[in-house]
Amino acid sequence: MKNLYFVLALILMPLCVFSQQSTHKNPLPLAKFNDNVKLPLTAVERAQIIEVYGESAEELVFSKPNRLKSIKHILRNRVEVKLITDENLKKPCPKLSEMAESVGLDYSQEGDFNPKDFNPLKYGLNFYSRTAAMYHVDNTNYYIIIKSQYQ
Repeated sequence: MKNLYFVLALILMPLCVFSQQSTHKNPLPLAKFNDNVKLPLTAVERAQIIEVYGESAEELVFSKPNRLKSIKHILRNRVEVKLITDENLKKPCPKLSEMAESVGLDYSQEGDFNPKDFNPLKYGLNFYSRTAAMYHVDNTNYYIIIKSQYQ
């Protein structure tokens, strides 16, 4: 009987050891926020949030401090509209119209692109990627660059 327990232990021991090994993935680092996210919303930022969230803005954004902080960080620090005229610097990337269509926005109704009036929250851009992203504004030399929140 002791031999049976000994043999059983020898068989089961490697299974226990292998089952406790885990694959170590790199955990997400904490997002880095600049000090300017502590400042109150500007009228333009408030209007951008209301344009996207409508009547639900209070419930979904303004009443949630962490969500509001994240959106301020996007609007103030992570979105850059850049005019690139040098053909060597242009890179293939998704078009803004494709992103608009993915969230059901009719991009043809948007009119001419004006970087000062651009609301990045409307277009379904990928703000929460580990890496930066770039989008081309259709029929222009403008590119939208979304910086990673982990930089």
